[in-house]
Amino acid sequence: MELRVLRYFLAVAREENITRAAAALHLTQPTLSRQLMQLEEELGVRLFFRSRYRIRLTDEGMLLRRRAQELVDLADKTARELAAGEAELMGEIAIGAGETRGMSFLSGVICAFRRRYPGVTFRIFSANADDVKERQDMGLLDMGLLTEPVDVGKYAFCRLRQRDRWGVLVRADSPLAARQAVTPQDLEAVPLLVSGRESIQRELSGWFGSRWERLQIAATFNLILNAANMVRCGVGAALCFDLDLAFDDLRFLPLSPAMETGAVLVWKKDQTLTPVAEAFHQQIKDAQ
Repeated sequence: MELRVLRYFLAVAREENITRAAAALHLTQPTLSRQLMQLEEELGVRLFFRSRYRIRLTDEGMLLRRRAQELVDLADKTARELAAGEAELMGEIAIGAGETRGMSFLSGVICAFRRRYPGVTFRIFSANADDVKERQDMGLLDMGLLTEPVDVGKYAFCRLRQRDRWGVLVRADSPLAARQAVTPQDLEAVPLLVSGRESIQRELSGWFGSRWERLQIAATFNLILNAANMVRCGVGAALCFDLDLAFDDLRFLPLSPAMETGAVLVWKKDQTLTPVAEAFHQQIKDAQ
């Protein structure tokens, strides 16, 4: 498979129309159609369902779309890194980050770094720790900001001083909203939204103790904004970090006894950092 043809495939998948994709790629429609048919022959699978006005991906096509996007992103990132080597401290730093107070620290370092090196651009990928690690392992990220518990055995890392305080996000009209903190007993009869990460659920089960098995788990989530929307709409209360997010109609209540989680910044042990990423890493160490 050639990168050029994968870019053609992605354009057609995006446009869902050969004519529009050909125009966007500055190709003739017959040329683009021929390239797609050759790709299907090369892979030995059908990638599209074709109709008169629209093209839809098959299951195999959807798999290729994910993999093709990863390959194209990695190729583009490599090209940017090589180009950046021609000029001192210019280029891009790709960081994956979970929702954590550690991001406030990292944002401060980014701000200071860009004052010194305005030619540097940061690309932030927001996701939970498992998704960040996956992209880190594929080489799509220079660094990852992960919330614990997380296995860092194959990474070089530095642990941030900032720790995240656990609590529950409830509606302002909830009977719990007037409390200063909540206990496991307070939450036993409340529909709850919890992280989809199994490692986080194990941590929470330790805090709840024997009550964990009796909880009403209404939904799982990976990022807090959608969870906050579900809280607002009455689905349940969300177990989450205190991220200092301002919601007029929601309240954050800390857990009692208190529960805290740390965060680590990781990068692959066998990965040679670009000069700009190495300089940023040094600034992080100096700021710690």
